[in-house]
Amino acid sequence: MPRTSPDIFAQSFKERGVRDIECIFPDISGYPRGKLMPSGSFAAGGELRIAQAIPMQAVTGEYSYDAIFPDEDPDILLVPDYDTLKPVPWATSARDMAIHDCYEQSGELCQFAPRSILKQVLSRYEAIGLTPVTAPEIEFYLTAASGDPAEVLKAPVGRGGRAEVGQSAFSMNMLNELAPFWDEFHAAIDTLKIRGDTWIHEVGMTQYEINLLHGNAVEVSDQAFLFKYAAKEIALKHGLNAVFMAKPIAGEAGSSMHLHQSIVDVAGNNIFSNADGSESERFTHFIGGLQAYLPDMMLVFAPFVNSYRRFIKGSLAPVNLLWGYDNRTTGLRIPRSGPAARRVETRVAGADANPYLVLAATLAAGLAGIEEKIAPTQALEGSAYDHSHDLARTFLVAHQQFEASTSARRLLGDRFVTAYASVKEIEYQNYLGEIGAWERRFLLPLV
Repeated sequence: MPRTSPDIFAQSFKERGVRDIECIFPDISGYPRGKLMPSGSFAAGGELRIAQAIPMQAVTGEYSYDAIFPDEDPDILLVPDYDTLKPVPWATSARDMAIHDCYEQSGELCQFAPRSILKQVLSRYEAIGLTPVTAPEIEFYLTAASGDPAEVLKAPVGRGGRAEVGQSAFSMNMLNELAPFWDEFHAAIDTLKIRGDTWIHEVGMTQYEINLLHGNAVEVSDQAFLFKYAAKEIALKHGLNAVFMAKPIAGEAGSSMHLHQSIVDVAGNNIFSNADGSESERFTHFIGGLQAYLPDMMLVFAPFVNSYRRFIKGSLAPVNLLWGYDNRTTGLRIPRSGPAARRVETRVAGADANPYLVLAATLAAGLAGIEEKIAPTQALEGSAYDHSHDLARTFLVAHQQFEASTSARRLLGDRFVTAYASVKEIEYQNYLGEIGAWERRFLLPLV
């Protein structure tokens, strides 16, 4: 367990009038949970604990009573990553935040915490002198505020006095339509040191995408985690909702989280390319590992019932894990690049997925492919939609596949898979307890 003296922050806290520190960590849904700690206690290195079940809390607020969790619900320790200490841009008084790791009292990383799962996968790369390089693309919607969950989400009224009606992909005018939000949001992510690259207006009505710059997998996941947190908080200040559901609006495009990944050796060389610039065996084996093992982990990439509404043929959301060069119909796309930037873009995850777990799953599968020398299919020319829909079509199928998978347990940890599946079962049972608009619309008058 890392030990660093935090007292160096005491003077900064005093000078800036920082009263509290948000001691946060991502739960399995990528939602920030934690405790608010007085800055003086934080600077003094005060010990912070929380119940072990909190990292695995369901979106419904419930907890699993699966045998994997002890009845006593013992404490785990929250240990700050001091490199993540930053001001909270939206706070009404001076406040800082720090992302924490969850540790068992034995000193081991908590096996139920998403940041732990990613770190454990990265340790396998480190053991053989390799380092993944990753960059996510995150899509989301900005909608008008709505307090009624039965109400359809609507586009907000912009500076022109009217709501967007769609067909505005890559429009600069529509990107500027909500300028007050974007101005404050840009300032916030600068404060949080989120390394954004390009911004675009996406295909959907008031749907947007940011590309984060490539980097260390944990750091990039932290940035994606904080990006979502910041978007939601700044949106609320402007009377908006920042929505990261995979399919929030019927008839509009789904929101994805595409991942670009490569691997470098200790000298910084991209192992996906040979010295002469050609594709290496490890490049194709990495693809082979993704094809072999990602189907069983679909529940990580599409974690909710709503997630499966995104996978529609012809929508640029994948329905299988075929791969191809600069082919956006495939689940695995190889962008055009020079040898140093050769990478794999995995297009399966929705914007609703937990970035730590998505990176852990893809990197674990890719490394297994390299170690086991798994050959991929032939690169596809043409449309992947002309081929079979091989990925799980529904939450229930994905859940059953994940829970029964020996490979998922080997790659992500047996106890984690059991716990994750248990929490997802709680969420699914809760979903079954609700009656939706489709049922009322068609069954009420006709059945």
